[in-house]
Amino acid sequence: MSKVVSVSLNGKHTFSKKTADRITLLAGLGVEGDAHCGVLVKHRYHVRKDPTRPNLCQVHLLHAELFTELAAKGIAIAPGDMGENVTTSGLDLLSLPTSTLLKIGASAVVEITGLRNPCIQMNDLRPGLMHAVIEHNRGSKPRMKAGIMGIVIAGGVVQPGDTIQVELPPQPWRPMVCI
Repeated sequence: MSKVVSVSLNGKHTFSKKTADRITLLAGLGVEGDAHCGVLVKHRYHVRKDPTRPNLCQVHLLHAELFTELAAKGIAIAPGDMGENVTTSGLDLLSLPTSTLLKIGASAVVEITGLRNPCIQMNDLRPGLMHAVIEHNRGSKPRMKAGIMGIVIAGGVVQPGDTIQVELPPQPWRPMVCI
């Protein structure tokens, strides 16, 4: 069963987020009280390029299974460390197509917009982290494993233990790309 392991937010633009008992998702905006909440892009890099761009990164989701994989490489990561708002378990987030709907808890719905683009700031958190979340396979494109991004379609409270239901979009499915 797919579920929420942890939730996090931070009102300031820092790399990591603080875990919380619950977060509130606001339709069309993101996580209430989080620095990335808003209709327009909030990520400082993207704001410098085009502050009128829609915010496709309202919610960052990360699979807890990555923590085990990173620990095997000697990199200790905990929920919220990589800036995610929702840490999940039992769901292969990276294999879902763009526009998949994630129904979280009683009422929240997040639409997947793409993959999180790993950045060099990851190495400030833990040396080698950026390289560790990019899987290089001979003969194919690198696989980005730093989580996925989404927009809030329906608001609601999200907390650890909430179930996650997946609603796939109509075919043909579009694979996620970094946004």
